[in-house]
Amino acid sequence: MPEHLSHVGAAGTVCYEGYFAGAIARLHAEQRYRVFADLERIAGRFPYAVLHAHEGPKEVIIWCSNDYLAMGQNPKVIDAMVATAKRLGTGAGGTRNISGTNHPLIELETELADLHGKEAALVFTSGYISNQTGISTLARLIPDCLILSDARNHNSMIEGIRQSGTEKVIFRHNDLVHLEELLRIAGRARPKLIVFESLYSMDGDIAPIHRICDLADAYGAMTYLDEVHAVGLYGPRGGGIAERDGAMHRIDVIEGTLAKAFGCLGGYIAGGAMLVDAVRSYAPGFIFTTALPPPICAAATVAIRHLKASQSERQRHQACVRRVKTELISARLPVMASDSHIVPVRVGDPAKCKAASDMLLAEYGIYIQPINYPTVAKGTERLRITPSPCHDDIMISQLVTALADVWDRLGLPYDKAARAAE
Repeated sequence: MPEHLSHVGAAGTVCYEGYFAGAIARLHAEQRYRVFADLERIAGRFPYAVLHAHEGPKEVIIWCSNDYLAMGQNPKVIDAMVATAKRLGTGAGGTRNISGTNHPLIELETELADLHGKEAALVFTSGYISNQTGISTLARLIPDCLILSDARNHNSMIEGIRQSGTEKVIFRHNDLVHLEELLRIAGRARPKLIVFESLYSMDGDIAPIHRICDLADAYGAMTYLDEVHAVGLYGPRGGGIAERDGAMHRIDVIEGTLAKAFGCLGGYIAGGAMLVDAVRSYAPGFIFTTALPPPICAAATVAIRHLKASQSERQRHQACVRRVKTELISARLPVMASDSHIVPVRVGDPAKCKAASDMLLAEYGIYIQPINYPTVAKGTERLRITPSPCHDDIMISQLVTALADVWDRLGLPYDKAARAAE
């Protein structure tokens, strides 16, 4: 029987609720139904939070936040948000074209352009939207554009490419030989846009930016770089991996977020003045949505300015990352290779991945969200740990002890190479 007929009731009417129930049942059957933790972060005590659960509230330690440097808890950032809300109110009041272009937003865009050494920047309501609408708009504005996309690009980039309606080809992850082969087939004369990330958030690996730019120069392609998981964290002023590697000037469009290392909300692109103006003038996801509120813009600007000048947060962050990796590896836990601050611990089974997360939260007060398909490929399910400057040695020791206990009780495999070295 066709599926739509199975939801027709006795009276001949459609039971729409049955479609939704069936969809949810499929997620449960595939072990990828997601449960949200009801958390109340404690200002000034990051990474502590209060978990609101059925059995009542309890204090937990967050080990998977993307507020990588705890800037969402920074007193200067909080003060800027509160002061601006009192001075200008809470909302933007409209789209950018209809009264929503507030002065703190203009200051923020100026600050972002300076951060990346570009002529201009444009702020969106989220990093997802900046990719989705930025990529699709750019590609539509370039006749016969071919998009070359890394196989592990984020869903927001994939959606932007899809919505562009232009031709795309996928190159194997960080595979320069494959990328050059596709560029050669396309030919120098055809307009091309290479779309990739500087730091891939699930595995923590880093793109060879200079070598991709070399290929772009050789074959006449534009470059679009997602720095979402790197801005604030890398480079002398927090400009990201491209700044760290001295490659910002070689990238045509740099995209980033205000919601991770900067501790606020929103996304942006930075590039040449004409390119940014074209996106501003043509992007539906920018034109037809309400602007970011002044308090958020002011807070983000303070966070960016602070991280341009301060090295201490980045230094303490990297020291914590090194300590966590060292301790986990010493405990023979299966830490996946990572060149960055992302610390993935392989589980390889969706049910056990969720069970491990549940046990850590219920018994140890440690919150690490399970990462299952479709975020990662089936068979590579993991716990994704993101240390911060605020996780101390005691917390790290507690984390390692808890993980080892959970690994034993669930019968999860330890690192074979580490065992062999004993």
